Amino acid sequence: MKSQEETLEEWCRALLQAFELEDLDVDINEVLSLAGVAAHSVIRPAAPLTTFIAGYAAGRASSAGEARDDASMAAAMGLARKLVSEYTGTGADAE
Repeated sequence: MKSQEETLEEWCRALLQAFELEDLDVDINEVLSLAGVAAHSVIRPAAPLTTFIAGYAAGRASSAGEARDDASMAAAMGLARKLVSEYTGTGADAE
């Protein structure tokens, strides 16, 4: 039986291949961490919403040539963490 980590890595590869994004490096642990911060600091359904919007924003920035993929993703995820912290007043960005 596969571990959760192996399953997530396999699923991530399948998604990237399906969307023809094989060259994209996804930090699964960082995405899960952001989802956890949003879920525990806002409400659980904020997790997928937060990660979707951060990913969408990163994609737009990358496609517009504003930054490389990794820089766009780091900036979008950092902003999302900051917004969670400001929204809740919990300092969630320190996680």
